[in-house]
Amino acid sequence: MSNLNCDELVELVTEYLDGALDDEAERRVADHLAGCDGCTTYVDQIRQTITTLGSVSPAGDELSAEVSDALRAALRDRPD
Repeated sequence: MSNLNCDELVELVTEYLDGALDDEAERRVADHLAGCDGCTTYVDQIRQTITTLGSVSPAGDELSAEVSDALRAALRDRPD
């Protein structure tokens, strides 16, 4: 298989970070990252985003019961 370009890496980044690539695709991603500082930075930023978002509590945990009820009602009653 050929080397990945940056656009192809971007398409595979989610599967790469999830460990869902086959061995050949994972090797191609690793080879690309070894030689591309821009994509290495990109993958690190995506990792940090995932970590940050994983530590944020859902909005429903921060809303008062009154606001939460009003929001549910507004969504339930909205026109299709």
